[in-house]
Amino acid sequence: MVFSHGKESGPWGSKITAMAAVARNLNLTVESVDYRGLDDPLRRVEKLLGVARELHGPLLLVGSSMGGHVAAAAAARSKAAALFLLAPAFYMRGLEQYTPQEVTVPTAIVHGWHDDVVPVENSIRWAREHGATLHVLDSDHRLEDKIDAICVLLGNFLAEL
Repeated sequence: MVFSHGKESGPWGSKITAMAAVARNLNLTVESVDYRGLDDPLRRVEKLLGVARELHGPLLLVGSSMGGHVAAAAAARSKAAALFLLAPAFYMRGLEQYTPQEVTVPTAIVHGWHDDVVPVENSIRWAREHGATLHVLDSDHRLEDKIDAICVLLGNFLAEL
């Protein structure tokens, strides 16, 4: 499992650390790509693809915010088996044409109703267009107050794969 953090966070924030524990309890190998200082989403995708090429076994990508966009873009160009996304930065104003569309792997999205960074409507639209599972929680963009619920959702998603 490879984690992609958001623009304003780091590779081992509280959500990633908690989700990594879920993955490790299922005997999955965990990696988290460090994008700090790398703001260009296209360069982040290339870095993620480089990490993914070195891994063996099914590739499960997890991304938050810009990291969700990056994970989805990489999924279309890699051997990804599944995507688990938190408030992915899809259909952002002025950048709509960059939202990944060639994603064909099982995907689950978790988004907060009160997100003031990435509108929840963006995830609703993408989930509808791609047949993704969507969980909308009573939270904001960071989803920090819902880490336990996110871990349950991740565990259920992995169990269904």
